[in-house]
Amino acid sequence: MESPTSTSQNLLSRPRPQLMVHSRRRFSNPRSSHYFSSKYKKNLSIRASSSSSSGDSTVTLLDYGAGNVRSVRNAIRYLGFDIKEVQRPDDILAASRLVFPGVGAFGSAMDVLNQNGLAEALCTYLEKDRPFLGICLGLQLLFESSEENGPVKGLGLIPGTVGRFDSSEGLRVPHIGWNALQVTKGSGILDDIGARHVYFVHSYRAMPSDANKDWISSTCNYGDTFISSINRGNINAVQFHPEKSGDVGLSILEKFLNPSQFSRKKKPTSGKASKLAKRVIACLDVRTNDRGDLVVTKGDQYDVREHSNDHEVRNLGKPVDLAGQYYKDGADEVSFLNITGFRDFPLGDLPMLQILRYTSEHVFVPLTVGGGIRDFTDGNGRYYSSLEVASEYFRSGADKVSIGSDAVFAAEEYLKTGVKSGTSSIEQISRRYGNQAVVVSIDPRRVYIRSPDEVKFKSVKLTKPGPLGEEYAWYQCTVSGGREGRPIGAYELAKAVEDLGAGEILLNSIDCDGQGQGFDVDLIKLVSDAVSIPVIASSGAGSVEHFSEVFQKTSASAALAAGIFHRKEVPILSVKEHLHSEGIEVRL
Repeated sequence: MESPTSTSQNLLSRPRPQLMVHSRRRFSNPRSSHYFSSKYKKNLSIRASSSSSSGDSTVTLLDYGAGNVRSVRNAIRYLGFDIKEVQRPDDILAASRLVFPGVGAFGSAMDVLNQNGLAEALCTYLEKDRPFLGICLGLQLLFESSEENGPVKGLGLIPGTVGRFDSSEGLRVPHIGWNALQVTKGSGILDDIGARHVYFVHSYRAMPSDANKDWISSTCNYGDTFISSINRGNINAVQFHPEKSGDVGLSILEKFLNPSQFSRKKKPTSGKASKLAKRVIACLDVRTNDRGDLVVTKGDQYDVREHSNDHEVRNLGKPVDLAGQYYKDGADEVSFLNITGFRDFPLGDLPMLQILRYTSEHVFVPLTVGGGIRDFTDGNGRYYSSLEVASEYFRSGADKVSIGSDAVFAAEEYLKTGVKSGTSSIEQISRRYGNQAVVVSIDPRRVYIRSPDEVKFKSVKLTKPGPLGEEYAWYQCTVSGGREGRPIGAYELAKAVEDLGAGEILLNSIDCDGQGQGFDVDLIKLVSDAVSIPVIASSGAGSVEHFSEVFQKTSASAALAAGIFHRKEVPILSVKEHLHSEGIEVRL
């Protein structure tokens, strides 16, 4: 078990693998694209995973140093297995079963594998048809090459090139969320998983072809039909994240880790999933109360204090307990927002890091954390980059980080100069971990106007007129927890952060926050129609009908709520059952 460190200094100074930013140079690998002989690729034998059923409870994990691998570790340990980390090539060769989770850039991963001698060992392991499970990038690297910042040569086991989703026809990229799995052949680990939702988060995919059709064990449709998993002999790899796919994902992992407990003669059974589901996200606003305890709270137009003589911080429960309950209730994701992080040093907030660690041990859906992700200099003069701050959150169990105020300042500078500096928090984090790991949280306030000509910002004609009969409004972005307005609109900010590398937008509304009267449909439609990345609707939910309304009237990919879930006014299951009855795809 990893032991938690006691100081923020130790958290950032401990040794860790170094990723090298991939350039456009080509690799001169000793085995390059012909790591595997054509004879091997054609004649790989199909045989049972006898070595995995020998009673060995140790799983070898290949972590090359990018992204949230803690979740994979936690899932493996949750299923009762021990973990041996790969330190050198010989550890791969000695493995009885090998799990290779990958996130981030294809080229950076190949750099690390080649420079550390791991690629050669991995290829030797695979040539011997040893038990292997690749996850996400761990699937893509098995192909011949990738177009990501390339072309870049892969391990060359499977014919084909990994390419980016085509967003030219309005497809939202990255592909984020719970999509349907169509199993094409029995592969052991996918038995009983047919037509079920699993969690994807990626911008690149491999396509089926005559050359690789014998490898394919399942496909998924998002714009086109792409390869969602492969299997041949003891080699398995999946594009989705089983460690983030709830009970379905844990079942897939268990079948790989302990195949002797499952019959390989079962035929895949059909579920109800047919396409990408709309996500229902539970949000926990976290802050310290006046006694120093970290609690879940909820604001009324961003005011989190009770309207009483004591004026205490509203306390709605303990973060880890609530997150665990929402996972059991069917939440598709859980978001933690540290609402005082904009003024505190986030890596000094060890309780928040501990919350992530403890939550990720028992919650197997995506976790997002936000608050204070920016460059920072502490009281001792030690400088921390936003990338270092985000990296610690990822190591503690986060899958995505949410950037607020810092994104506003970065967007303002970008719109002013027209130049991407490469140093903003959005650019640094997305370059290392991929844009799917970066959420930008927008906190706008409605400003009523009588005519769009009154302002230089994009405005909308309102569904309901303003207090003085105004027919239009623009949405002014704020920073510092809604306390300070900025000279930039929500439309302009959304477009700018997409250009800078954000992969998703969390769209709040100060006006609707805590009111329970429904989401700001005018705002959400304005922004979701303007960008090609997913948009999460937030603020204002008070009934199940509010969720169906926002999905039916806008292009939002997900809807987030907090208070109605905390106060048990509207259960998550009731929201999903209502959406299903309205013909809206959800994960049930």
